[in-house]
Amino acid sequence: MPYQPPPNLAELSLAEVAEQVAARKLPPVESWNPQQVTQSHMRIAADGTWYHQGDPIRREAMVRAFAGLLTHDEAGQYWLVTPFEKAAIEVEDAPFIAVDVARRGEGLAFRLNTDDLVIAGPQNALVARGNAETPALYLQVRRGCEARLNRSTYQQLAEIALEEGDDWSVASLGARFSLLPQ
Repeated sequence: MPYQPPPNLAELSLAEVAEQVAARKLPPVESWNPQQVTQSHMRIAADGTWYHQGDPIRREAMVRAFAGLLTHDEAGQYWLVTPFEKAAIEVEDAPFIAVDVARRGEGLAFRLNTDDLVIAGPQNALVARGNAETPALYLQVRRGCEARLNRSTYQQLAEIALEEGDDWSVASLGARFSLLPQ
């Protein structure tokens, strides 16, 4: 069956975004315990481009498939995990890029460069890093992985914050997040 990307965020209610998130079937990598540990010879650049042996991976379906296998451990290492193999992967900044955001009721819905949808909240926090001159916002996605907000998404989120008050923070699903690095 051909890949059907989710609809634009502008077309979805928060409940519909939540349905799309729930419908995404990810491999159960947490339950796998592969014995073989290898090097993937893969890298995810800061701009979200995936590379294998120095060449960009141009097939978006391959990137989406690999993204579903990605984990980040407590030691800071990223892994692609299958039932048989755990392969190290280099990540320059964050493995995902948040490319769109929309306020939907009490939630903030994000679209990632892999077409994944994520709703910010207690399980998917927004984290501000950097400093006042060069702030960077990250969204916790899954399995220890994050998405860095691209410039336009950061701008969209700043506009949402200004509409809601003057403290440069936003709320989603009952959690409040500062857009300013501490």
